[in-house]
Amino acid sequence: MRILRHSDPQFGADVAGLQRKAAPHPEVEKTVRDVLHRVRAEGDSALLEFTHRFGGPRLTASALRIATSPQVDLRTRAAISAAHANVSAFARKSLRKPWSMKNAQGAVVGERFDPFQRVGIYVPGGTAPLVSTAVMTVTLAATAGVPEIVVTTPSDREGKLSDALLYALRFCGATEIYQVGGAQAIAALAYGTQTIAPVQKIFGPGNAYVVEAKRQVFGQVAIDLLPGPSEIFVLADSSANPAWIAADLLAQAEHGKGSAIIFATNSARLLTAVEQAIRTQLATLSRQEALAGVLEKDCALILVKTLKDGVRLANDFAPEHIAIIAKDEEAIASQITTAGAIFLGGYSPVAAGDFLAGPSHTLPTGGGGKSFPGLTVDMFQRRTSLVRLDAKSLGRSVETITTFGELEGLDAHGRSASIRFDQASRLSG
Repeated sequence: MRILRHSDPQFGADVAGLQRKAAPHPEVEKTVRDVLHRVRAEGDSALLEFTHRFGGPRLTASALRIATSPQVDLRTRAAISAAHANVSAFARKSLRKPWSMKNAQGAVVGERFDPFQRVGIYVPGGTAPLVSTAVMTVTLAATAGVPEIVVTTPSDREGKLSDALLYALRFCGATEIYQVGGAQAIAALAYGTQTIAPVQKIFGPGNAYVVEAKRQVFGQVAIDLLPGPSEIFVLADSSANPAWIAADLLAQAEHGKGSAIIFATNSARLLTAVEQAIRTQLATLSRQEALAGVLEKDCALILVKTLKDGVRLANDFAPEHIAIIAKDEEAIASQITTAGAIFLGGYSPVAAGDFLAGPSHTLPTGGGGKSFPGLTVDMFQRRTSLVRLDAKSLGRSVETITTFGELEGLDAHGRSASIRFDQASRLSG
């Protein structure tokens, strides 16, 4: 853990390093480009080769698609059902609805929102089956009314997938499931192979290679955002419970490599107490290797002069999650402008947002919060504008249309309106 104090001579330089802009590593960029090129050109054969080369099982094309619908115990079903209900209810509130109005010239204008017809969702596997990610993504697609919901998720080296994950995918509405991960899975979704038909838009979090693949296929397909490894920023004053803060930090750190955990406070006593609580709780947790790596390289405990300074640090960092535990937490939250999700008060663990609360936990990381929001159901909807003029509203519009045509040297544009108006005028006269 790095301990940074505002009184340190190098404090300004140290905290400046927290400002990030999402940018791929050159080696990752090249590897992904090669994978995309080969899967696009060779289809299933390259997809299967890369799956095995990058640590997955040796599969045949016929084994890519998972058709089973496993059963799970009652407790697991209840947890998945509870999370699905909250996410679905939240999503229904966020759906965009069609509307129309008359503009100043009397033309009817409006918008229509239709679901994408075929989407791809990436659900990470890696070191843990992310059952919650299945709920937080597939549920939104189903709520939006997407008819074809295609999921790719990596199996282990023996070709096994978690029963709980498969159950959650089916329960939440996945229509196709393929046991493939990494950049090659994104390539298959974007370009299609002999087995996997291409999709219109790709969703879901992943490691650096998955995120870079999504970046590179943008334009071939639509992309939701670029969510990578987990992040948390906790901002607290002396009223906070150090054990609870430590628990939140460690919860996100256990995602492992690439995760980032930051704690900022204006209380030196709280900083010391949180540091000790992290060390105490760490010894009781199971994912020691993942935790140790994050704590050594990507953990910072920061003593700021004022909480206002902490707000500036948080906005510069643009965290995936920020937890605010302070006497005036509502006022502080109103100043946070780049976080993916804000958790208010000591009784709001970030894990509640990860698993149950309602908003999707798929959020921008790596500084992406400065430009991207988190995943919402309306990202599964495709917007179309609607315009209808009648003879009367055309008459009120034709002068402006022809003027713009003249200004831009596009006389055919103006004529397309005037020819209608002239004919309508002759008929009415």
